[in-house]
Amino acid sequence: MATFNPRRFAQPDTLKLIAHNRLVEFLQPFATYLVDRGLTLPSGNGAEIDYGKLSMILMSPDENTPSELADALYYVHEMATRGEMDVLLEAAKEAGFALDDDSDTSPADVAVYVWLKDRDLLEKKHAEMIALRPKSFEYFAGKVGGPNPIPNPTAKKISDIQAHLDAWFLENKRGDGSKVFVFPDEANSKAWILVRHGKPLRREGTHDGGKSSSIYFRPEVHDVLIYNALLDEIAIVRSGTKGEKNLYREAFGLHLFGDADYFPGGDKFTLQPLLTDGVDSLVCTDIEGIEWIKLREVQRYWGGTQKEIETRRADDLFAAMEVRDASFSAKAKLTSAVFTVKFESVKTPRSVTIRPKNVAMYTRDEDSVRVEKWLTNRGFASAPKLEENNLEIVENVDAALAYA
Repeated sequence: MATFNPRRFAQPDTLKLIAHNRLVEFLQPFATYLVDRGLTLPSGNGAEIDYGKLSMILMSPDENTPSELADALYYVHEMATRGEMDVLLEAAKEAGFALDDDSDTSPADVAVYVWLKDRDLLEKKHAEMIALRPKSFEYFAGKVGGPNPIPNPTAKKISDIQAHLDAWFLENKRGDGSKVFVFPDEANSKAWILVRHGKPLRREGTHDGGKSSSIYFRPEVHDVLIYNALLDEIAIVRSGTKGEKNLYREAFGLHLFGDADYFPGGDKFTLQPLLTDGVDSLVCTDIEGIEWIKLREVQRYWGGTQKEIETRRADDLFAAMEVRDASFSAKAKLTSAVFTVKFESVKTPRSVTIRPKNVAMYTRDEDSVRVEKWLTNRGFASAPKLEENNLEIVENVDAALAYA
């Protein structure tokens, strides 16, 4: 069951923005539960809904709340924003059930409408939204090591992957019923993969009418992976456990590339250019769309019996070191670096963190294309192996960079 934490959707003013008949249709499957909570849905077009009572019920779920209602509220709530409304309107139009022209339609109204028409479509768009959120990834190289055709899994392949994942999830107390969504980009250079699955059961104490009790439920989680066709590598969002990351490398390697050990890993990033090239390692004039890059923070590992780590931070660390006529020691062991990146079309600079051997964190996922090219050009990231028969893939990636 999804975890529902109402903030927008359950507010009375928001509920009133949803077409009366549409809201009643949305709630009708749960009419018995609502009656038990003290609310009877109106049966006629002219009858009003008690929005205050409905809001109170939705914002205070109890142990009898139907899991289907919690799921419906969760997905509608997540998609009831102005940004997602545009996505849903376009998706509904493409699916052949566009809304009637109405300038007063609210984001919540659109989300409920799409849920009623095609629940799977709304879930897919929600998965796509989640897939584009993550900022911190762990990278694992594929065996080809260079440009590789992007996988286009069939429904059978997706089903096989889900079965593979479910076997591990069941054995490790996470339940079955996982769902996999794949979203290739327009240039066919990357594929975003979202895995929706359960977490281990959670027990929470409850207090009702002076009586102490407890409820058990299985929280839902979304893990994100990104396959990069140019580099032949898979990036896995760092929120998962080590076991889950190994599972994804095995399952997607086996079912998409025919080899469970297709993504063995290896070193992706190094901070050595900071030591050998100094401020010149920050040059970005060859990367379209980036104005400048500054080094803001580094961590140095001194080790010893106390495993000492030193952090040095400044608005511009190289400029600060120049004032003191200082420099990095060629033997320094840098374990992390934070860069400030100014993009041409963005007013506020953004942060990029690199941690050898294979971790990167971005403020926005859309920053990754340009930043990864800069990292590769300056020697911070491993370069792909380019071969004659892979030039078309490289051209597609360059097109994606121009589009970004």
